[in-house]
Amino acid sequence: MSARVKAWLEILGDLFWLRPALIVLGCILLAQFGVWLETAHVAGYDPSSPDTNWGYSGGAEGARALLSAIASSNIGVAGTTFSITIAALTLASGQMGPRLLRNFIRDGRNQAALGIFLGTFAYALMVLRTVRTVEESPFVPHLAITGALVLALVAVGTLVWFVHHIATSINIETVVDAVQQDLCKSIAAHTRDEPGAARPAETPSGRAVAATGGGYVQAMDADALAAWAHENRVTVTLRVRPGDYVPSGYPLAFLSAQIEGAEAAIRDAVTLGRRPAALQDPEYSIRQLVEIAVRGLSPGINDPFTAGSVVDHLGDALCRIAPQHLPTGVVVRDGRPVLVHPVTDYDGLCDAMFHMIRQNAAGSVHVLGRMLDVLARVAEVERLPDRATELARHADLVVAAARRDVADPSDLADLEDRYRRFRDIASGVE
Repeated sequence: MSARVKAWLEILGDLFWLRPALIVLGCILLAQFGVWLETAHVAGYDPSSPDTNWGYSGGAEGARALLSAIASSNIGVAGTTFSITIAALTLASGQMGPRLLRNFIRDGRNQAALGIFLGTFAYALMVLRTVRTVEESPFVPHLAITGALVLALVAVGTLVWFVHHIATSINIETVVDAVQQDLCKSIAAHTRDEPGAARPAETPSGRAVAATGGGYVQAMDADALAAWAHENRVTVTLRVRPGDYVPSGYPLAFLSAQIEGAEAAIRDAVTLGRRPAALQDPEYSIRQLVEIAVRGLSPGINDPFTAGSVVDHLGDALCRIAPQHLPTGVVVRDGRPVLVHPVTDYDGLCDAMFHMIRQNAAGSVHVLGRMLDVLARVAEVERLPDRATELARHADLVVAAARRDVADPSDLADLEDRYRRFRDIASGVE
C-alpha cells in the first residue's frame, strides 16, 4: 500500500461522522431486508403460532407505538451521547492540550456508540413507514419489528458501556498510556535489527525541485521514489521529513542530474497536508506526551505527578529503542545510494523528549529527580557509547537546572546523589 493511500486512510479516520454514517446506512439496509423477508414470506414466520411467539406478535397500532418509542428515545440518547462527548473533549482540551482532541475524535468506540443510537433510530423509522392498519390494507412486519426490539436492547447496553468508556478515557493515566502505545507502535515501525548505510558527507547540490504548495509532510513513499531514482540512475536528496512544514516554493529535493518527470515523481512521493500526522513521524506521539507533561507543570494545573508519569513512559520508549537501530535515511540499490532523506536520529528523539520538560520543570525536585532516575535506567540497558553520551548530556542539563533553581540544600543534595548514580552507570557504557 502506498504512503499516499495510507495518509488518505488516516485522514478518513479523523472524520468523526464516517463510522456513524456507515452504521446508519447498514441499519437502513437491515430494515429493508427485514421488511422484504416479511413480504416475500421467506422466513415463514407466523406470529399466531405458539412456536414462534418469541418475536413481536401484536397488531399495527401496537407496532406503531413501539417503533415510535424506540425512535424517539434513541434520538434523545444520541443527543445526550454527543453532549457527553463534547464535554469530554472540552475537558481534555483544557487539561491535556488541544492536539490530543484528535485521539478522542479518532476513537472508533465513541463513533460506534453514536452510530448505534442513530442507526437504531433510522431502523425504527424505516420499519415504521411500512406499518399499515386495517383501513390501509393491513401489514405488520413482525420480523423487522423484532429486530427493532433487539437493536433497542443493544442500545441500552451501549449506553451503559459508553458512560463507562468516557469516564475511563478522560483519566490522565489512560490518555498517557494510549499515547505511549502509539509511540511504541511507531518505534516498532521505524527501528531496524541491523544498522543502515552510512549517510554521505557531501552537501546536497544539483537541480532543485520546489514545492508547489505549503503544508506539513504527512507521508513519504521512500520505496517508490527510490525505485524511480534507480530506474533513472540519479540520486535524490530530500530536504524534508514527515512532520516538517514545507513553505510554498521551498526546495523539496535536489537531483544529481536533470531528468524529465522528476517534479511529478517527487511530488507524488511526498504527501502534504494541513496538519502533522502520526503515520511516519515518530516524534508526533512524543510531542503529545510532552504537551501533557508541560501542561501538568503549568501554575494553573500544578500536577508534577503527571509530568513524572510522562517521563516514565518516555524512558520506556528509549529502552525499547536500545536493542534496535534507527534508520539512517539512505536507500541503496545495487550498491549505490539512490535516495537520501532526513530522519529522526537518537539525539533528536532525546531532545524532543526531555528539553521542554526540563525547561518547564526548573525548581520541581520531583520531576528533575524522576528525569535523572529514568536516564539512569535507560543508560543501564543501552550499549552504544554514542547514545550513552547523549543521555549523559541530558543528565548534565538536568543537574545544571537543579543547581540553578533548587534552593533547598537537602533537595539539591538528593538530586546530586541521583546524578552521581547516573554517572556511575553511564561510565560503564562509555
